[in-house]
Amino acid sequence: MEATQHDLVLSKRPRRLRRSEGIRDLVQETHLRTGDLIVPLFVVEGTAQKQAIPKFPGIFRFSIDVLLKEAENLHKQGILAVALFPMMDASLKDSIGSMAQREDCILNRAIAALKRRLPNLLLISDVALDPYTSHGHDGIVNEKGEVLNDETVEYLVQMALLQARAGADFVAPSDMMDGRVRAMRDALDREGFSQVGILSYAAKFASKLYGPFREAVQSSLQFGDKKGYQLNPANRREALLEASLDENEGADLLLVKPALYYLDVLSALKAQSRVPVGAYHVSGEYAMVMAAHEQGVLDAPAVFWEALLSIKRAGADFIITYAYPQIAHYLAKNFT
Repeated sequence: MEATQHDLVLSKRPRRLRRSEGIRDLVQETHLRTGDLIVPLFVVEGTAQKQAIPKFPGIFRFSIDVLLKEAENLHKQGILAVALFPMMDASLKDSIGSMAQREDCILNRAIAALKRRLPNLLLISDVALDPYTSHGHDGIVNEKGEVLNDETVEYLVQMALLQARAGADFVAPSDMMDGRVRAMRDALDREGFSQVGILSYAAKFASKLYGPFREAVQSSLQFGDKKGYQLNPANRREALLEASLDENEGADLLLVKPALYYLDVLSALKAQSRVPVGAYHVSGEYAMVMAAHEQGVLDAPAVFWEALLSIKRAGADFIITYAYPQIAHYLAKNFT
């Protein structure tokens, strides 16, 4: 007699491991914890400032006094590190970003204030000229509109030294100039900052997902684009080469930016690298979900939780993300 579906004896029933919350938690392969996340913070001149950013819902610029309270609150919740970015008034910008070379620039003052208040909070400081330049590029530009690599590196090295003196735990070059990691490592070691780490934006792509960030730091390109120094989104092998060079030059941590559209790069880099690898869940990836949430199309906290899990699953040792406030309740409930 021919067997019916009900007569079949299945030796493998994967659903047995999904039948209850307890079993699902027991066999969960990927875990996300608060300590995996780095929160970006924007600092601005003034006092008592908490400035909303219109196209960046839920994200603010803080004056240093308010920044201290925000960082303290994050640290109490288990956040181990923050990434700092400055917003400069247009009147302080020029073609070479000279404000970045000043010890008293807003970013260096914020680093010093945070390190005094919260010595155990890890501070990651952005090393790039675009918040300081009037033209919006990440480097020194010649009369032809070309971004000059070696001249820019000299400026970036001085920025890194100033940030180290202020108390940064990691300097984070995000400019994609060739050779800047080696130059920074040599200068930091020579000046007695051998314990200051370098988090290199090793694979930063020329993405259209950076718009809300550029609004946050009030940086806009006055001409051209950044394709001459940021990576072609089509090129994975080139990204792995860039990361390998930075690792060999002395980078302590490597970063892929953006995250979700480049999980293949992240996974491949994790397989090849011998140092920790992270990803930047960028402003556009955040803002798209928030816009859909505001329209009632998506549940932002649940989508962010899934997104960050996918980044972790792809191999990220750490994730820079704006979404921490949205998923804090998941983490607090130990949904890991």
